Parts: sequence; C-alpha cells; structure tokens
Amino acid sequence: GLALCIRAMLFVERNFTPRHVYLRGARVLRKDIAQKYNIAIDGPAGSGKSTIAKLLANDLGILYLDTGAMYRACALAALRAGVDITDEAAVILLMRSVCVNVTYEGGVQHTLLGTEDVTGLIREPEVSKAASAISKHESVRMKMAEMQREIAGKMSCVLDGRDIGTFVLPDADFKFFLTASPEVRARRRYDEFAAKGRAVDFEALKRDIIARDEQDSTRAIAPLKKADDAVMIDTSDMTVEEVLAALKNKMQEKI
Repeated sequence: GLALCIRAMLFVERNFTPRHVYLRGARVLRKDIAQKYNIAIDGPAGSGKSTIAKLLANDLGILYLDTGAMYRACALAALRAGVDITDEAAVILLMRSVCVNVTYEGGVQHTLLGTEDVTGLIREPEVSKAASAISKHESVRMKMAEMQREIAGKMSCVLDGRDIGTFVLPDADFKFFLTASPEVRARRRYDEFAAKGRAVDFEALKRDIIARDEQDSTRAIAPLKKADDAVMIDTSDMTVEEVLAALKNKMQEKI
C-alpha cells in the first residue's frame, strides 16, 4: 500500500540469511525490525530464558547478550583468587582488577576473563553457585550493568538475566519474565548435565535452585523480580517452540 514501493528479488552467491530492511516512512510498519530496540527476558535459574533469548535473537537477526555469563566470569575470578565472596571489601578490591569482556565469533558469545576464553569453565556448578553470591555486591552489579547498557545502547539485542527489565534496562522496548516450578527447572538442569555425561544428584540440584531463588530475590541490590510492565510466562508445561511463539506473538501485539 506504499506509493513508489519497489519489490525486487536478488540472487547472490553467498550463504547467509536474508532479512527485511524497512526505510524512511516504511519504518512504522515494523518497528521491531527497522529501529534499534532491546528485549529484556528475566527469570530464575532453569526457567529457559537463556535458550529462548538465543532463539529469539537468532530469529530476529539481532544480538544475544548473555548477562549471566558476565557474573559467572566474576565469580570464577574470585574462586581462582581465593577471595571470600561474602566479604564485600575483598570483592570491591577484586573488581578493581578484574577485566571481563564479551566477544562474538560466528554469532556465538564468548566470555573472556582478561584474555582467557572462559566460556566453558563458567558453566561449572560451583561457579554458578558463586555467581549468585557475588552478584549481590553493588560493586559487581554496577560494573556489569554499565557494560550491558553500553552494548545495548549501540545495537538491537536480547538480554536475559534477573534484573534486566527492572534495573539494567528499565526502558526496554519489550519485557518478559519467564518462570517454572522448581521441579521442572531442576529436571532441565539434570538433563543438561546428563547429556554431557555428568552424574549429578537431582534432589541436590533442586535444593540449589530453591536456595538460589531465595538468594537472588532477597538481595539488596537489583533483586530478582518481575518488572511491572513485563509479560509473565510460565514455561513449566510448554515446549521451547511454544514459549518462543508466545514471546513473538506478544511482541507483535505491542507493535
């Protein structure tokens, strides 16, 4: 229905995924594609937010920023240095020298601690547990949040975490809060470890998840909670495909 609109088909000898580009007045038709925008996906551990965030970013052709990986890198640095992560003064001192960077190779995020790629190391259970504890400190959250805002300010991206919609990007264009029962979340983590050939105790995983929920939701700085304007989705009985479709439908409704 646009005047002077031209539709063309272009054949190219290159392996890439084409996407629509809307210019000038046509931008109002698809704000999600034509303008820079940010999508915040929050939720507790095991709710599926990272999986969905990656798929959504891939479908939309925008950047996925794994904010949790950044806190895990800080936790790994603390564990290596033998720092008591409950000691605020010690953590503040550590953060002065810790250098966390995020790079992308083939569209996949790599987390660097200094110059070392620690992408695989930060997924160990002890690092995950330490990440929840160290993220309670204001010095850690402020430093990581500043980095996250800087990245989100430059390009369209999907960010997942626990405080994206409430603290990091309170003005995000789209906000979601994913949740699921502790049993379901523990089962997901159990299956992840089992797929990697690692033997873990299901009940221990469940206890850790419940404990982490309590720790994340009661911390003084930017606690885990749903933003007032976020759409809540319980993923307990939903497939990945169903959750992804639900988010995209809600985005389209808002547009």
